[in-house]
Amino acid sequence: MSASHPAQSEGAQIPVYGQLDIEPVAGEGVWITTADGRRILDLYGGHAVAALGYGHPKLLGAIREQADALLFQTNAVPMAVRDRAAAALADFAPQGLDKVFLVNSGAEANENALRLALRTTGRPVIVALEAAFHGRLAGCGAVTWGSERWYGFPRQPFDVRFVPRDDPEAMRAAVGADTAAVIIEPVQGVAGAYPISATVLAAAREATSRHGALLIFDEVQSGVGRTGWPFAAQRAEITPDLITAAKSLAGGFPAGALIATPAVSSQVGKGDLGTTFGGGPVACAAIAAVLETIEEEGLLEQVRDVSAYLQERCSTGPVTGIQGAGFLLGLKLDRPAREVQAALLERNILTGTSADPRVLRLLPPLILQRTHVDRLADALEDL
Repeated sequence: MSASHPAQSEGAQIPVYGQLDIEPVAGEGVWITTADGRRILDLYGGHAVAALGYGHPKLLGAIREQADALLFQTNAVPMAVRDRAAAALADFAPQGLDKVFLVNSGAEANENALRLALRTTGRPVIVALEAAFHGRLAGCGAVTWGSERWYGFPRQPFDVRFVPRDDPEAMRAAVGADTAAVIIEPVQGVAGAYPISATVLAAAREATSRHGALLIFDEVQSGVGRTGWPFAAQRAEITPDLITAAKSLAGGFPAGALIATPAVSSQVGKGDLGTTFGGGPVACAAIAAVLETIEEEGLLEQVRDVSAYLQERCSTGPVTGIQGAGFLLGLKLDRPAREVQAALLERNILTGTSADPRVLRLLPPLILQRTHVDRLADALEDL
């Protein structure tokens, strides 16, 4: 199977993506249809974006209704739909994080979280974990492990201190009077759905609280129900000062958010943060629809149930272990992940790879059911 779609080099796009040799043209539920008529089970969910799958009537209805009424307006005017989305997200988040700044993407959310931490503390150092991925902008790229391969900027905008991801003592030692914040993915997505232990998360919370630094949970992948909890913070029973969200947040419409405690948000005022498209009315309508649907359809419980079934049923074939949480899972393999990805795609199952060459990543829609898991398990057994 070719890693690059031939159409990419023939058009006007800059060819920066390695692409699978399929072209999706339609979707329904957890299935996508390709230009050549294949029906493929999507266990990658548009890179953790398609929270409700494809064609969900409530989400599409909310987008159409808002687009018909008013496609866009600036943050310079108040809008009820924006207030409704922010309130819904604050209610969904851990108790005590009830102030929301709406943006366009996960990288933008992380960039603003870092800026808030540096601005409000007046300190120069951010602590991050080895193997982390937080985005490709100047700030969030600086705290992404290995970003020197693509970073491009002549210097970092602040000092970064990386610590091993499994060492609570190293975490405690890294945080001091010069630390503005610690930023952590509770489940490292790009790294292969690698779960950060409760002891490391607790060490980060204790150390930041003791030294007056902020704790940022990057939940761009792990948030919005993906772990079977609203956010992985609730699953870990640890409350950070800031949470970032995106990907699944609007079910496929570009949207991101920064969720903060009042103590943090009270230190910024008018003009201190800004965005043109963040908090747009259509994005806000989609956010509200996604969060309402997760509650109304009991999708948190469904994710926990189906994830447990998947971890039991799919420890077969080339799979030597499964890590992660909910529907942010990494299948550890006895062979290169790209080989298994290609073999599964031949069987009409779409999965993702990761920075770990022997971990296959699953990021399916939250509506995935046990029958879909059976299809994956049967295919893995064939391998």
